[in-house]
Amino acid sequence: MTNDEILAQFGPRESMEYDVVIVGGGPAGLSTAIRLKQLAAEEDREVSVVVLEKGSEPGAHVLSGAIMDPIAITELFPDWKQRGAPLNQPVTEDIFLFLGERGAVRTPNVMLPPNFGNHGNYIVSLANVTRWLAQQAEALGVEIFPGFPAAEVLYNEDGSVKGVATANMGIGRDGQPTEGFQLGMELHAKYTIFAEGSRGHLGKQLIAHYKLDEGRDPQSYSIGIKEVWEIDPARHTPGLALHSAGWPLESSTYGGSFLYHMEGNQVAVGFVVGLDYANPWLSPYEEFQRFKTHPNIRWYFDTPAGGRPAKRLGYGARALTVGGLLSLPKTVFPGGALVGCDAGYLNASRIKGSHAAIKTGMLAAEAAFAALAEGRQHDELTAYPELFERSWLHAELNKARNFKQWFKKGLTVATVMTGIEQLLLNGRIPWTLHRERPDHTYLKPADQCKPIAYPKPDGKLTFDKLSSVFISNTNHSEDQPPHLTLKDGAVPVQVNLSLYAGPEQRYCPAGVYEFVKDEGGQDRLQINAQNCVHCKTCDIKDPTQNIVWVVPEGGGGPNYTNM
Repeated sequence: MTNDEILAQFGPRESMEYDVVIVGGGPAGLSTAIRLKQLAAEEDREVSVVVLEKGSEPGAHVLSGAIMDPIAITELFPDWKQRGAPLNQPVTEDIFLFLGERGAVRTPNVMLPPNFGNHGNYIVSLANVTRWLAQQAEALGVEIFPGFPAAEVLYNEDGSVKGVATANMGIGRDGQPTEGFQLGMELHAKYTIFAEGSRGHLGKQLIAHYKLDEGRDPQSYSIGIKEVWEIDPARHTPGLALHSAGWPLESSTYGGSFLYHMEGNQVAVGFVVGLDYANPWLSPYEEFQRFKTHPNIRWYFDTPAGGRPAKRLGYGARALTVGGLLSLPKTVFPGGALVGCDAGYLNASRIKGSHAAIKTGMLAAEAAFAALAEGRQHDELTAYPELFERSWLHAELNKARNFKQWFKKGLTVATVMTGIEQLLLNGRIPWTLHRERPDHTYLKPADQCKPIAYPKPDGKLTFDKLSSVFISNTNHSEDQPPHLTLKDGAVPVQVNLSLYAGPEQRYCPAGVYEFVKDEGGQDRLQINAQNCVHCKTCDIKDPTQNIVWVVPEGGGGPNYTNM
């Protein structure tokens, strides 16, 4: 049954009224909610705020490196240390390596551009920071509804955003209501703030509906893949932040790695690949596994004599919005706004986005609160982009506006020009580079590219996708409609497989897509939606844009603990 048919049979939906509805319980959404309540308390006003979170709890779907610049959280909570925010491990040393297949060259720290410096920053689990922010929000009176994904944007008759509707629950795989069926609920608001993270399901729709990206550079994305390990204390240096570029990627492919030494002999190791890569044989997941075998990286995971074997504790993957200032869409529309990575505020040159998410949430909250105080509703919060343009965040992103574009000219050119722009010119850049094409258009036909032979995983340092998905604690009810949908069911075989050798088998880091033979020996695409870690890579990289990610039932997906 379609949603309209369900509403015709079981509707109307119940509704709840709020001053502000926030979609997404990550750092951006929670900071929006917190700042609204802070402003209301300062002026002794009542502002009703609700946060919808599709994960089983705030933080369950949050994954990042992560090194956190505390500038924004300090603005939000000057006493965050006294409140027990989980920013416990300051960065103590930066190392940047250029990797060859067997060796490495370290860049002297005096030659590192400022964007790669991390003095004063903290190595964190952003999932745990998010849980802490949720506690602060609830203490201020914010209502948080975990396990309730926003599935639909609701519009007023004048075209402004009215609010959102949550997903129906208890729909079977055949599309029919089951015994456990529950109709979704409508949440109406004077203003609705969208904070879904990179490639947000509703944010994508709003950008298209209001043409918010007109006149902007096409947005660009990367995929970030991460593991958390416990290693031998002799190989652990608390606060060490190691980054690398080069091997195993070719110089024409944007990407790099991180190795962050956290508390408790744990390290976060990860790999980032730009989704504008050209070779359809490339697998970001396999490149990450291969990266760990480099001698300079493997050393951290090897067991010294008489030492403790390293143990892998967690795995996850997530798309990153990395287009920067030039790809930033218009962030306001009648009745709402985009904040954090739903808009694309991440600073790729610094490999940081959490401070931007918190800051933009605060700015949107200030604009919304002022509008509410004036008795306004459902109009454009024009004060939000105005506040952004006067902020330190705008200045920071403006300095980095060319970073991603230089990498289309190769690693050497990008390295030299980043040094010139960030180190020599200190961000006072007299030129601007533009992107012209979205990521999915860069993929070349398979017969024009060299196949890549990846080694088999050893089960000790390198692993297959399914064993990795297992430790991400990913779970979806199998009796629900697939949330990975196809516009045209014939395209995967007729186009993707025949022309690009089925790249969805490789760009997905969770083994969701595989081509199998049917009883007649014909190829077909099998979608293992229960494996999905909600990274959104397929929605971005599919060369025909035939795959559309939609929200599954609430609470499904990964359950990250210390990611």
